[in-house]
Amino acid sequence: MSMLTTPIGMSEVLTLSAFLFAIGLYGLFTRRGIIAILMCIELMLNAVNLNLIAFDRLYVHDGTGQVMAIFSIAVAAAEIAVGLALTINLFRLRFTTNADEADNLHEPNAFRN
Repeated sequence: MSMLTTPIGMSEVLTLSAFLFAIGLYGLFTRRGIIAILMCIELMLNAVNLNLIAFDRLYVHDGTGQVMAIFSIAVAAAEIAVGLALTINLFRLRFTTNADEADNLHEPNAFRN
């Protein structure tokens, strides 16, 4: 049997998923830009989706993991929409996308007379 036709086992899938999750977690803790942080969260969610589908294929065989992965993708899309809206608002107010500047999103001097 050739190396190109061997099936991928569960250990390889879990290793890939753990590697993707670790990259996302590292990026989440080290990045300051909101767009990069959102991309790292997406990478972590994709690692979880890979686990859901792999365990569904190995144990359940009824598509439950795939349905949960699709639901997770839909929630991630909504999360990105809200995150991008906040990023646009932050850039409009502060002219930066640095996550450290997002502590106060109301307009400067908005409550002063």
